[in-house]
Amino acid sequence: MSNKPRDKRMTIDEIVGTLEDGMTVGIGGWGPRRKPMALVRAILRSDLQDLTIVAWGGADIGLLVRAGKVRRLIYAFVSMDSVPLEPNFSRARQEGTVAEITEIDEGMFQTGLLAASQRLPFLPMRAGLGSDVLVNNPEIKTVTSPYDDGEELVAVPAINLDVALVHMNRADMHGNATYLGPDPYFDDLFCMAAERAYVSCEQIIDTAGLTGGPENTPVQRLLLNRMMVSGVVETPNGAHFTTCTPDYERDEKFQKAYATAAKDETAWAEFEARFLSGDEADYQAAVQAFHNEESVEENR
Repeated sequence: MSNKPRDKRMTIDEIVGTLEDGMTVGIGGWGPRRKPMALVRAILRSDLQDLTIVAWGGADIGLLVRAGKVRRLIYAFVSMDSVPLEPNFSRARQEGTVAEITEIDEGMFQTGLLAASQRLPFLPMRAGLGSDVLVNNPEIKTVTSPYDDGEELVAVPAINLDVALVHMNRADMHGNATYLGPDPYFDDLFCMAAERAYVSCEQIIDTAGLTGGPENTPVQRLLLNRMMVSGVVETPNGAHFTTCTPDYERDEKFQKAYATAAKDETAWAEFEARFLSGDEADYQAAVQAFHNEESVEENR
């Protein structure tokens, strides 16, 4: 038997092909930042339905609820930063098209993932006490400390995931992965809270290249190790239109076009036909054509 780490490279469609209806899927990143959007777009193209989506949400949630893929949402917020209210998500909330909603405090969200990563049923914390989070989520219970203080605490339930999807700057073929931007965005917790985790990345490189800073100064940015990861796929520009610092920043022009289209049925149908009707290569080509047209308009 070989002791060499196995090659975990997959295609986008192979990864999404492992998902099943009704699964609980955690999507890493943070709002409009380093989201695994190529994998989200592949879910849009699939026949998957009745999903539970867990995320610090942005357009990932917006797209999936607009497409009718989601039965339940677990989130702390859904925003695109420069567009404060994600329009497709806002519409779904107003029209009640998502059957189950669980909105919790950001700290409770992290604690729920941490409990799942440690295979615990819950973890105690103070966040949420005295707030409407507990009123609106009666399934979240409190617990009394067994020690002399007798303090009442929120018993944050584990957020157990069937699958986690995250996007990183670099990875190797074995599933080790690193971020190069300013924040890990809890992607390691998503992976550890899941039965299986899949990583998309800007580039697959040799393992030796996963650490190092300016002038080859060693920097520890390795966030995911191969034991956490079931599969990895190279998806250049795969976080578009969210950020993937330092490889690229958020595509504000495209995000504005997305948000504008989401407010009108006809405009959205045209947006879907242009950007979401084909595969990932078609999407990237359509985005490039969009920016070429924008450049022509600006130069007139």
